[in-house]
Amino acid sequence: MLSKRMPFYAGRLPILVALGLLVHAHAQTPPASPQSLFGTCLARIASLIEPAPDQEPRTVLGALRIREAAGMAEELAGRSADWAFQAPDRFRLSFRVGKESFALGRHGSELWILAPEKRFGVVGSPEVPRFLGKPDTLEETSLPPIRLPIPRAQLLLLPMAFEVGALPDATIDGTRCRVLEVKPRPQARQMFGLPAGTATLWVRPEDSLPVQIAVADDRGRRLVLGIEHLRIEPAHPDSAWDVPAATGPEVRKVALAHLTRFVPAALSILQIDLPPLPPPDGERRVVAGAGAGRLEEIDGTRVLFLKGSPEEMGRQHGELLRKGVHDLVAKVVYGIGVGSSFEKGRWFFGEIEECQARIEPFIDERYLREMDALAAAVDLHPQEIRLANFFPELFHCSGFAVWGQATADGRLYHGRVLDYMKGVGLEPNAVVIIHQPDEGHAWANVSYAGFVGSVTAMNEKRISLGEMGGRGEGNWDGKPMAQLVREVMEHASTLDEGLEIMRKGPRTCEYFYVLADGNSRRAVGIAATPDSFEIVEAGMAHPRLPHAVPDAVLLSAGDRYEQLVARVVRGYGRLDATGARALMDRPVAMKSNIHSVLFAPETLDFWVANADSVDIAAHARYTHYNLGDLLGRTAGTPLAQHGE
Repeated sequence: MLSKRMPFYAGRLPILVALGLLVHAHAQTPPASPQSLFGTCLARIASLIEPAPDQEPRTVLGALRIREAAGMAEELAGRSADWAFQAPDRFRLSFRVGKESFALGRHGSELWILAPEKRFGVVGSPEVPRFLGKPDTLEETSLPPIRLPIPRAQLLLLPMAFEVGALPDATIDGTRCRVLEVKPRPQARQMFGLPAGTATLWVRPEDSLPVQIAVADDRGRRLVLGIEHLRIEPAHPDSAWDVPAATGPEVRKVALAHLTRFVPAALSILQIDLPPLPPPDGERRVVAGAGAGRLEEIDGTRVLFLKGSPEEMGRQHGELLRKGVHDLVAKVVYGIGVGSSFEKGRWFFGEIEECQARIEPFIDERYLREMDALAAAVDLHPQEIRLANFFPELFHCSGFAVWGQATADGRLYHGRVLDYMKGVGLEPNAVVIIHQPDEGHAWANVSYAGFVGSVTAMNEKRISLGEMGGRGEGNWDGKPMAQLVREVMEHASTLDEGLEIMRKGPRTCEYFYVLADGNSRRAVGIAATPDSFEIVEAGMAHPRLPHAVPDAVLLSAGDRYEQLVARVVRGYGRLDATGARALMDRPVAMKSNIHSVLFAPETLDFWVANADSVDIAAHARYTHYNLGDLLGRTAGTPLAQHGE
């Protein structure tokens, strides 16, 4: 997945400019001015996307090649896709990612996607319910005609909203082209919400066809698209738009609503723009309140306080983070989830709903009640919130604890590196959640909007826990890992109590954990599967962890483990909070590092870093919190009753 945002034109102007692919092929005398040439291109776009009633639709086809992607997803440079379009409701797109090919298309009310090498494909149908065994989720989904992003009359007036100038002529693919530079005027920027930027079009004088388009913003990012083999033909027959029969995959009928949600969710991932945090300013303020819950901003980060019964906490969560919950569900369930189907050759909803049927009997019903209350508060179907929370069970990091002789003052430091899906949409929804349930201990959850469970946490009893995913996907007859971590937080006051909760299970899949206790200055590593539970004590060698280091538990894999051990040995006896955080830098943290956390359970201090559009988490700014202060301090009067 991509970790950086496409330029601003990907939202609005690119729909207008990139549709310059679809211009008319009739030769004509070149326009006398850049402004009129730009207007001619837009007029022809309109005639192809929305032909006049007396005009026959035509098929436009060609190839699109990414020639440059500076300052964003450089790995896309050189990629290409073949495409075809015919008004009002037919298109086809095919491309390759690595050694795999993919195709998607629309024929009237039918939408299909294929992964030929996986012998897998889906066709969206409004006759299929969104969720298994829930006929009430049958949606009357329909596909509207493909239209221009703004009314035709406004499109024809659009050139007046832009400054259009001429650059020196240039040769592209052997063709001498006129070059237009297009900039939105201040009024257009305000009307369309466009930041500063420039589009450049290379246009063949003989027929006004663009052969290359570039878009750039004021942050140094630039995308150059080559338009190759562009041609306009008489309308293709109906059979040309059907699911290709020659590829031979087994095509499965799925809910059309899943596919219509997948496309915008996948595109939204390309538009993530999360700048690095500025230096901390010490400011803490209440942003909003809901019942006994509240949303605070601390040093530019969000901290969500939830308190009460499962229903109350779910409602508070939804009301205070409504926008983030919707965004996360869209990206995780419909973007990454549905998208993974074509990489794995298995339909995501079929797989995750099978997982759900097997794990739900083992989940504390209080957590299910909280999920359902959260769904109701944000107007989502309960299944969407539940499936988002079960998502980690389908997709399988580093952790350590040092203390005693290993640290400068003997204090226990527990580090947790989450290497998991950086760049797919979780980052903007990062939040520290302070849970104060009516039953059980209060605890801090380093999490994301919409998640009820946890993978990184510390409770008020000075117990901290972090996990690493392993193998065994499909072993789902037990408590899901994220809910098991939450049980430890709410019910364990000692390391031994935490071990007993985890040992009792039942557990799913294979996971590794570092469990630490600030009261006893003790930590252990845990290797757990549904059938085994192995404890790695401090200073103990293990076949997977061959280096025994006194007063240290070090969990990682491969070269990252070797680097972690070497860093601990070099700093042995001198490690403090700053040195312990540095243990998590690259290459111990992977390129997928989405959050890194250091706990000091004895004092309830913890430091959190979340990935942004520039840095992995371990290289981003850490924010310091203290769980005791967060639980004991009451901030000012809420500024609003509902969040975001």
